Amino acid sequence: MSKVSPEVEALAQQRLAAEESRITGSRRTAVTLRSTFGEFVRHPSPWMILAALLVALGWRIAEGGWRLSDLWGPVVLVVTFPVLEWVIHVFILHWRPRKVAGVRVDSELARDHRRHHADPRDIPLVFIPWRSLVFVIAGYYAISLLAFPRLGQGLTFMLALATIGLLYEWTHYLVHSDYKPRSRVYKAVWRNHRLHHYKNEHYWFTVTTAGTADRLFRTYPDPATVRTSATAKNLHNLEGHAPAE
Repeated sequence: MSKVSPEVEALAQQRLAAEESRITGSRRTAVTLRSTFGEFVRHPSPWMILAALLVALGWRIAEGGWRLSDLWGPVVLVVTFPVLEWVIHVFILHWRPRKVAGVRVDSELARDHRRHHADPRDIPLVFIPWRSLVFVIAGYYAISLLAFPRLGQGLTFMLALATIGLLYEWTHYLVHSDYKPRSRVYKAVWRNHRLHHYKNEHYWFTVTTAGTADRLFRTYPDPATVRTSATAKNLHNLEGHAPAE
């Protein structure tokens, strides 16, 4: 790994400080949570996930047969979600384009995520692209309906998946919005994700939590010990270069 010049390091540090100051600085007019939510609902992915949630809820109520065992799937999902989030971020969103058997493999999710890193302030790029989300929701429904011994159990799991998906979209959007962090928990999540975008893209991969799966996979270092990456806004240094094969 080549050493970054002091000029690049200083510029990146200045960029991170300016971004934090722009959002949290006392001179900036506060953005309300209500106005922030108003922008959130203008995008398709929250509505698509909400629709999936409401379908699962209605279907689950109609199915009936509630059992305590319905809860084990959602409990496991909640406990393991930071790890799943980390894995998806690292291996799907940060996928490096390559050719497999002569075919270029580069999903819309990975392409849009590179664009998201190039311009973290471009709000539409914060959301899951709707074309990909269609397949994601269909895949989640397939897993929920086929992986459990009872339909009710699978539908309960789908409810949990959709709820967490909606929470993920909201949290990710909120972090990239102009909303000022207030609680200690949200401020930790906010700073964690901004370090990923403005300090070094090889660390701080969780979005809805801070210091969970990143600690487990050793991607939660002291920011002062990490060099500022020259490619945080140009993942894999692909801009102007042919994709790896």
